[in-house]
Amino acid sequence: MKHYYLFLVIILFNSCQYFEKQVPSEKELLQKELKSINWKEVDEYPSVVDCEKIENKTERQQCFFEVLTQLIQEKLSVDTLSVLYPELDTIEVKVTIFPNATMQFEPQFPKDSVAYDRIKIDSILKVRLVDFPKVNPAIKRGIPVKTQFILPVILKVE
Repeated sequence: MKHYYLFLVIILFNSCQYFEKQVPSEKELLQKELKSINWKEVDEYPSVVDCEKIENKTERQQCFFEVLTQLIQEKLSVDTLSVLYPELDTIEVKVTIFPNATMQFEPQFPKDSVAYDRIKIDSILKVRLVDFPKVNPAIKRGIPVKTQFILPVILKVE
């Protein structure tokens, strides 16, 4: 009987190794998580107060782009931009929204375009495109992030 208990104790101690699980390292877990994240898309797009009540993500994004485009058009319609460059009917504006809710605007011109005074148009945009309503930055995994997009803005000649 003693041999039986001794044999049972030896088997018991040896069987513990079969229940031990391999714990993945932190680096492996981090690399796996980083690969699973889609870095090209945000969880929540930037938004203004007027669009906050919309639940659908796509409709909220569309609302934001429409409101922002309309505000830019209104601010540029009272300027001499359309008088200085009557042939310029649409301008593409690169909008950058930073995590601290500040915005930056840059005009985008075709690479081969020399017909426009880029410095003058850029200075007009910097002067006119101020005092926007509060914009909530985009959210990625619960953290505000920087986003950039290009909006086509139609300049109206009145």
